Amino acid sequence: MKKYKVLICLLVSAALWQACADDESEQPKPQPAVYDATAYELNYYGLPAPNLPADNQLTKQSVQLGKMLFYEPMLSRNGVQTCATCHSQPSSFSDTAKFSIGVEGLPGKRQSMAIFNMAWHTNQFFWDGRADLLRDQVLMPIQDPLEMNETLENVVAKLSGTQLYRDQFMRAFGTEDVNPERISLALEQFILTIISANSKYDKYKAGLAELSESELRGLELFEAEYNPFFPEFSGADCQHCHGGPNFENDLYMNNGLDIEADFLDFGRENATENPADRAKFKVPSLRNIAVTPPYMHDGRFATLEEVVDHYNEGIHPSPTIDQALLATAETGLFLTTEDKTDLINFLKTLTDETYLENPEYASPF
Repeated sequence: MKKYKVLICLLVSAALWQACADDESEQPKPQPAVYDATAYELNYYGLPAPNLPADNQLTKQSVQLGKMLFYEPMLSRNGVQTCATCHSQPSSFSDTAKFSIGVEGLPGKRQSMAIFNMAWHTNQFFWDGRADLLRDQVLMPIQDPLEMNETLENVVAKLSGTQLYRDQFMRAFGTEDVNPERISLALEQFILTIISANSKYDKYKAGLAELSESELRGLELFEAEYNPFFPEFSGADCQHCHGGPNFENDLYMNNGLDIEADFLDFGRENATENPADRAKFKVPSLRNIAVTPPYMHDGRFATLEEVVDHYNEGIHPSPTIDQALLATAETGLFLTTEDKTDLINFLKTLTDETYLENPEYASPF
């Protein structure tokens, strides 16, 4: 009887083994990664068509690789920090800290700029424009000792050591080879897809939303010019620097934050070595401005109210200040308390909730 039990057990075990083997044989085998040049369809809403780089055409797989890298902690020395650490989507891909803290626990020197609509920026990148192309810009924070503090050699080694990235580089570029150029091109592609153009204001312009009385009056003030001769008709004169569909002017300007003796950061001059560029900084877009505090290159203003007060009555003359701003230094903009409230209410209509919550820009992990 005992022999029969042993035999039955062996037969059952054999049957189970065969069933498992059959089950495993029926499982689909992983397919090798293959190059895929399918184009990425860019939705830029009502903005004019951008001049995308001809030598880095957007593809679905390269954009996906760029998004993976944007959220990849292996780009940093401590394996924790990512590009998104200092450029968070809910904050319009900016940082609400005055200065972002890097992997060594040290603060940066300037406030993190918001990342969106980069496809329409034609005058270099960073506050001082020291990076000619977006693909140049994306590699600098990786190597900056105050930011991610890693070498490109180490980044390449870490990424190359994972099948996940070897496969994605194959899909994006046709081979598994991981190198700094490909990293920069993929990051450039992803960032170029981050677009904000569906705010309440955009919907108003398209006839799909209405602005409140206060918001409309704020828009009027935003567009009206400074008028020292008829203060009752004087506006906030914002559109000279923050005009056009992207609410910026692709220039570097000194906006009167300090007198010359108080300059702590020479801004654009650091990149051009031209004294005429001293204390000039890139004019940022005002889109999503309500969710990107603190403000200015050094994060000195915590609220929009402080920003408006600066332009209304806090301009400091200096040799490189913009002449239109200098003209307002003596009298201010004549904005009343109600004017300032209405202006800020209009600025809040530039917040694009679709962009802030778009899953296409969120972490793929």
